[in-house]
Amino acid sequence: MMTQGTITVDTPAQTARSTYRNERPYPFCPGCGHGVILNQLDKALSQLNLDPHKVVLVSDIGCVGLSDQYFATNAFHGLHGRSVAYATGIKLMNPELTVIVLMGDGGAGIGGHHLINAARRNIGITVLLFNNLNFGMTGGEHSVTTPIGARTATTRDGNMERPLDVARTVAVNGATYVWRGTMFDKDLPQHLAEAIQHPGFALLDIWELCTAYFVPNNTFNKKKLLATQEELGFPTGLLHREERPEFAQSQWDRAHAQQGKALALSPRGLEVRYTSRLEQPFRLVVAGRAGGKVRSTVRTAATAGVLSGLWATQRDDYPVTVMTGHSVSELILSPEEILYTGIETPDALLVVAEEGLAKVRHYLDRMGEEHLLFVTPSFADVPTRARKVVIDPKSLGIRVTRQNETALVLFKALQHLDIYPLAALADAIRATQRPEIAQQNLRVLQAVENAP
Repeated sequence: MMTQGTITVDTPAQTARSTYRNERPYPFCPGCGHGVILNQLDKALSQLNLDPHKVVLVSDIGCVGLSDQYFATNAFHGLHGRSVAYATGIKLMNPELTVIVLMGDGGAGIGGHHLINAARRNIGITVLLFNNLNFGMTGGEHSVTTPIGARTATTRDGNMERPLDVARTVAVNGATYVWRGTMFDKDLPQHLAEAIQHPGFALLDIWELCTAYFVPNNTFNKKKLLATQEELGFPTGLLHREERPEFAQSQWDRAHAQQGKALALSPRGLEVRYTSRLEQPFRLVVAGRAGGKVRSTVRTAATAGVLSGLWATQRDDYPVTVMTGHSVSELILSPEEILYTGIETPDALLVVAEEGLAKVRHYLDRMGEEHLLFVTPSFADVPTRARKVVIDPKSLGIRVTRQNETALVLFKALQHLDIYPLAALADAIRATQRPEIAQQNLRVLQAVENAP
């Protein structure tokens, strides 16, 4: 049985496996090192006899990015250079998974920032660097590991840049297991297995041949590959190993120790306490100004929907200036799962600021008599075919500020719509906001309830 957070999964005893490969043949060029290394990875996985349901192969773009589909494990494929970032997220969410990154030297260059920071944090993932010294998929261009003097599609007269020593770069930045070798090493499966079992960030810099480009462009072979490592002063074998707390598990351990505290990492479920009269999706758009608490107020309304047994989605739009300009939030509440989060025409539109109105005028053109437009007195003359409801926050018996105006108008609109009881809003406020903020919003809600 596996338990992670609040999720419990029954897992049967793992029987011995002779291979983790499926029946599909590799698509790589003849002589390419990718297939050789992947076969060695298969041997390492078989040696460890890991549950394939708990193994995740993560890849990005490049020839090696094709690899995950040839294994009977979980797989995640994404953008070029981002495989380490994806793997980090997967490991943080479930430290019990064995997460293995398959990336090329091209991806290492593009995603170097992710690589260094994963090493710095000591995230418990294993990175296999398929280092063939060039971009093999896109035409043989030079990469960050291309040796000095090497000819590629973009360095026809020889590369003038010193190559990046990826292995020692991650070692000096916090990696706790670093090894360098080649596709020709007979003991590669043992090193792979050792790295996969290591409780921390592990990287294997595996040099290999790209027979499509680097080999013909440089009359390259095994002998020259080994000589190049020596000429560059790049040592091989186990370069670094140390024991240090693994970041993902440390985060979960701290979260479990903080259960019940405001900063606990474990996700907190929302128990349904109320009922809603909704029988179909309801789409609400709130248009205000930046700094007016539009997003947080709509999030409270969404949480209240969940507490009332509804599905909820929220999409926000605001400028990079954050505290100036518009702030628009789109909220969908539905008794059924929401599979499309876009809003063509809102069932209700709420306008509290000129900045927001400028961003949602296209909705006004589409709205008809079956729709509702909630406005403050400043926008009472906005032309529309929708039914207009004017809400004056100054009439609610509480001082109106930039921070509470949106809440006053939205809470009053929700009272008018009667989608769920206002008590659900009160519980949402208490469950998701800091005590001092919750007190302010509860006073706003009380003012709405007490107003005629």
